[in-house]
Amino acid sequence: MTRPRLHRNVVALGLVSLLTDLSAHMIYPLLPVFLTVTLGAGPVILGIIEGVAEATASLLKLFSGVWSDRLGRKKPLVLAGYFLSSVARPLMGLASTWGHVLAVRFSDRIGKGIRASPRDSLLAASVAVDDRGRAFGLRKAMDHLGAVFGPVVAFLLLAGAGLSYRSVFFLAAIPGVASVAAILFLVRDTGIPAPRHTGESLSDGSFPSPFRRYLLIVSLFTLGNASDAFLILRAVDSGVPAAWVPLLWGAFHLVKSSFSTHLGILSDRWGRKRLIVAGWILYAACYAAWGMVEGVAWMVGLFLVYGLYSAATEGAELALVADFVPPSLRGTAFGLFHLAVGISALPASILFGALWATFGAQVAFGVSAGLAIAASVLLLLLTLPSAPPESGPAPR
Repeated sequence: MTRPRLHRNVVALGLVSLLTDLSAHMIYPLLPVFLTVTLGAGPVILGIIEGVAEATASLLKLFSGVWSDRLGRKKPLVLAGYFLSSVARPLMGLASTWGHVLAVRFSDRIGKGIRASPRDSLLAASVAVDDRGRAFGLRKAMDHLGAVFGPVVAFLLLAGAGLSYRSVFFLAAIPGVASVAAILFLVRDTGIPAPRHTGESLSDGSFPSPFRRYLLIVSLFTLGNASDAFLILRAVDSGVPAAWVPLLWGAFHLVKSSFSTHLGILSDRWGRKRLIVAGWILYAACYAAWGMVEGVAWMVGLFLVYGLYSAATEGAELALVADFVPPSLRGTAFGLFHLAVGISALPASILFGALWATFGAQVAFGVSAGLAIAASVLLLLLTLPSAPPESGPAPR
């Protein structure tokens, strides 16, 4: 069957994600090597930086989600968040200590925290419920496509043009500025704003109990889902040359970009819970293998398979949030989801780094795999809403 054309916001926000991730991933895959080799930091410091950065973003996603529900408009917060990240991110080129890296990552993640929940709410309001998985999948696909281009550009600048890490960090400002321009001129608030939030909170019963249990299950999974920066560190330790890390990172995101839209459509048809569980089990298998195998070929293969896990779960997890709640609470619901992830992200990365430093990589990866299996079992037992709240498609 021919599927309806997606709302312009879906395509525009996809373009914004592409440009933003192009900028971010000119920098992000280089950070573990930059921290450990150039600045002399270790796995524990890496865990602290990534944990603090992601926890900050997730906490702010709750406040921005609530704010957007009360404001009834999403675009101003989306614009402000992307603008702040685009200004802060290139300042990584000025870092001379790991504390400077923490400050830049902290500022960058503040921007992400401001924009994420309003953006997800705007995206959900722009499509019908039975197209929600496709919309989130497409945005994630564009997001990951930017994460393919970013490492390739970084590799060409490093290996081809002979630039330093710091020069690459500064040049990442260019696509960041372009992403802000795309929001200004292409993204619109939906023609009929969602009813404004009237003060409901998680404690007063406004959110269904299955949604609360879903947040707890996601938190458990995230407790074992440390920063992907550790995967880069593991690859380098196993023999992948540091100069080739951007290409490996790009290949990983190419897999995610190639499959995110198709797997988002599958979540609309097959069911989001089934797809998420399948992805989490694949995650556990990859992490268990990462703890046991060595060598360049294994690292490359695991990164590519790991990309399938991300493609299957990232869009479906967000679409499932929208399935639980009505439009008037959707920004808050996305904020609560991101908060649950963030609360678990901080101890996850610190715990993973500590386990690695104390007991070795095999124990750290094994614990993460075990938590993913436990979360998968609990999600299988969760009862989902039989009729998700309908918002209808936004005007085109």
